[in-house]
This record gives sequence, C-alpha cells and structure tokens, in this order.
Amino acid sequence: MPKHSGLTSKGAPFRVARQSRIFQDVVDQIQEAILSGEFQRGDMLPSEREMREIFHVSRGTLREALRVLEQKGLIEIRLGVNGGAMVTAAIAETMTESLGLMLRFRKISLDHLQEFREDIEGIVTAKAADRAAEADVAVLRSLLAEAEAHVAGGISEWRAFLNVDKKFHQAVARITGNPIYIFIHNMVHDNIQPYYDTFLPPDQERLQQNFRDLKEILAAVESGDADQAGDLARKHIWRFNEYMTKRRQEPQG
Repeated sequence: MPKHSGLTSKGAPFRVARQSRIFQDVVDQIQEAILSGEFQRGDMLPSEREMREIFHVSRGTLREALRVLEQKGLIEIRLGVNGGAMVTAAIAETMTESLGLMLRFRKISLDHLQEFREDIEGIVTAKAADRAAEADVAVLRSLLAEAEAHVAGGISEWRAFLNVDKKFHQAVARITGNPIYIFIHNMVHDNIQPYYDTFLPPDQERLQQNFRDLKEILAAVESGDADQAGDLARKHIWRFNEYMTKRRQEPQG
C-alpha cells in the first residue's frame, strides 16, 4: 500500500500560489517538490483539502493542476477511500514512449537519426574503451558469441541477431557509467526497430557485416583504443544508414 508522505499544510514544501499565474504556479511547485526529492515514488501528496488550504486555490484549479501533473507522468490519481495523488515520477517511461511515437510516425528522418546516432555512438564507444574493466569486456564477449551463433543460423535468425546487436550497444553505454548516456542509448535502441522493419530487410551479407563491425568494436574497446573504437562505431552507424537510405529510395511497387 502506498505510504502517505505525512506532509501537511504545516510541513509540505509549498506556499500560497501566486494569484497572477495561479494554475501554473501550483503545477510548478508540486513538480519541483517531486523532482527535488521532497516526495519519492510511491508517496501520497497531501490531501486535496490540505493542498487547497496551502495554495489558497479553488477545487477546480487544484484538480486541473493535478491532471496536468498526471499527464506528465509525475503522479497518478487514485480513487476510493484511500485514494489521492500518488507520486509515480515515471519520466523515463514517458520520454521513451514519446520517442517511440515520433519514430513510428516518422517524425524523425533517417538523416537526423543517423547524425544523432553517429555522434552519440562515437562518443559513448570511445569512453567505453577508456573505462572498460575486464568484467565489462567479458559481457561484450558473451554477447558477441551469442551474435555469432545467430549468424551461423542464417537469415532466419535475423531478428534475433538484431536483438543481440541492441543489447551489445546498450552494454557499451553501461560501461561509461554515465546515466545520461545509458538512458539515451536505451531509449533509442528500444524504439528503432520500426525503422529496421521498414528500411533494413533481412540480408545475409548485412548480417555478416554487422557481426564483423561488432567484433572490431569489441577488439578496440578491449585494447583501450578510444579513437579507434569511436571511429568504428561511427562507421558502423553510417554504413547501415546507407543501406536504409538506398532502401528508402527504391521504387515502391
């Protein structure tokens, strides 16, 4: 059962809302309290009655502010005797879903995707080469062995191979130890499959080329050659974007 934060009108980190921008001020105050850690995931905000007293706002204004916060993924409105506004702070999930929708509805072009991925993959892979411990390299070796098994299985294991390819890139990002790089990598690779489905049809030559790229990237990371690792990652992204661009330009019949 979610716990109540215990913060009342005397203890909550809120003040009377500014009357000139009352609605937005309520949203901003609650949002800041959640993002700053005053309220943790699973906490209940003060009751509606308490918050109306704290902010000096009407029931309608408060409820509209809470709806905005719910749409942002910061709270969940629960009904019933033990209901109220529970902190969810599902920001990462919301951002991932938003990017997924952008990709699915082609709001991001292949060229923009390539530019972003070349930059981020190059930086991340270079940092991984600088920071990789033996345990990190062991994880990459294990994933490469799994990828090799799918290559040996032929084109019928194309999708399984792409799944391992995704895990390989995400494992490289984890080596950096930087949560921003890790989050961005996970978000992109969790949502890029629709582009592969449309512009990267199964092909044995591409399957083998992808595996060779991963093998070379692993060798550079293992040797600690950051420049080489970064260059290989960028070339890997560029090469597969070329495949997808050519596919996009083919006449559709």
